[in-house]
Amino acid sequence: MPRHHIQFPRSQKRNLEQDEVYFFLTDSDEKKKIRFHDYKEIYKIPGLYEQIFYDRLKCKSPVKVTEILQKALLQSNDNMTELRVLDLGAGNGMMGEELKKYGVARLVGVDIIPEAYEALERDRPGYYDDYDVADFCNLNDNQKEKMKAWSFDCLVTVAALGFGDIPPMAFIEAFNLLQKEAWVAFNIKETFLDKRDTTGFSNTIRELIFSKYMDIYHLERYRHRLSIEGEPLYYFAVAGRKTADISDDFIKSLNLEQ
Repeated sequence: MPRHHIQFPRSQKRNLEQDEVYFFLTDSDEKKKIRFHDYKEIYKIPGLYEQIFYDRLKCKSPVKVTEILQKALLQSNDNMTELRVLDLGAGNGMMGEELKKYGVARLVGVDIIPEAYEALERDRPGYYDDYDVADFCNLNDNQKEKMKAWSFDCLVTVAALGFGDIPPMAFIEAFNLLQKEAWVAFNIKETFLDKRDTTGFSNTIRELIFSKYMDIYHLERYRHRLSIEGEPLYYFAVAGRKTADISDDFIKSLNLEQ
């Protein structure tokens, strides 16, 4: 992977949300400002995503979420090598690379932006059995049937929940595509479990974790990565087992339209 000239601003407003933080790319005479969550721009540049989030900011979420999924499976004597996994918000395949180390049976990635698929094909070809560019809030009948045909018994999503990257309804759609008793593993910013956070995704996750639709096997607070100031950003890693499809009544109770 090529190395890039990256400059973090000397100071950023303390009240900036995590998805509003930015950096400067100075590979040429031009100094280009890019937000951390502007994945379309980041994925276009080989190695930039890895250099920022994994080399500079020490992100370890793919490793952590894979580890807790394995721990949950061991509690039921299930085997990672038998899983048919849907990687929602797969990006350029960092999570898929970790899962492949455990030899999952099938691995399908989904992301809403074409640049993610292009980056995957460029940087990590062959990791996924299939990869679709799709909006899980607006799947057509053909897309739904294609997804169902995989008979997924595991859903993973890493570093993509709660900032508008994956809306609550997209996560629910993916959850309901799973087989009964499928495994679910994901991570979320620690504040999303705080009842003072009343955003749609925060409500969805809190209600789901403590509902009849999912049994929690593992819940762990850990350091997701560093901020640009070098401060730890903490997330929760969650692994559990689906017990039923999420009902329409439950969805209505979340008031996601507001």
